[in-house]
Amino acid sequence: MSIIIKLNNLNRFYFNGNNRIHALKDINLEVENGEFVAITGPSGSGKSTLLHNIGCIDTPGSGKVFFNGIDMSKFSSGELAKFRLNSIGFVFQHFYLLPSLTAFENIELPLQEAGVNKKKRKERVKYLLDAVGLDDRSSHRPDQLSGGEQQRVAIARALANDPPLILADEPTGELDSKTGNKIIDILVDINKNQGKTTLVVTHDENISKRASRVIRIIDGSMVSDVR
Repeated sequence: MSIIIKLNNLNRFYFNGNNRIHALKDINLEVENGEFVAITGPSGSGKSTLLHNIGCIDTPGSGKVFFNGIDMSKFSSGELAKFRLNSIGFVFQHFYLLPSLTAFENIELPLQEAGVNKKKRKERVKYLLDAVGLDDRSSHRPDQLSGGEQQRVAIARALANDPPLILADEPTGELDSKTGNKIIDILVDINKNQGKTTLVVTHDENISKRASRVIRIIDGSMVSDVR
């Protein structure tokens, strides 16, 4: 298998007043194409910071992030934005759907930003709505959808431009266990049947049990890596 993500001695620092916080400490990691990786650890351990650095939302204080062998530090901010749009799908705990847009329009937005023509956008959005079981909810706005339905829209939006990498940050954190299990099923299906490399930050043991690999972060350090 080829390596899609490689981290070399990744460090991230923050400042709280005069105090320097070492949020990530010399993280070395390789993720193969097609893996399903759960990133676990206590609150405040650096899990989300790690995911944001992998997704190029945040930048390392030192060390390198490589995507398919490409050093992401060489990219300008504009190049990184274009890269994220086409190569990474993000799923967050709080959904972050635009409240004035329908489910259809929220999913369509990344396609518009990527310059996909109207006919292809319509076909792709219909396919994705059907894939997440929401073809009958396409005209509903977020406030007309349940939490689980909103998260399914968010997953469909993450898949809009067919990225090879899906990053999810506590995707079941706002959901009850039954609804959360449905979201896990969708993420597992995306990984197994669509071949998407999937990294999930989670406290949910049900996700960890179904992942092909579990990484544990404590106080900014990677303390275990179990396949």
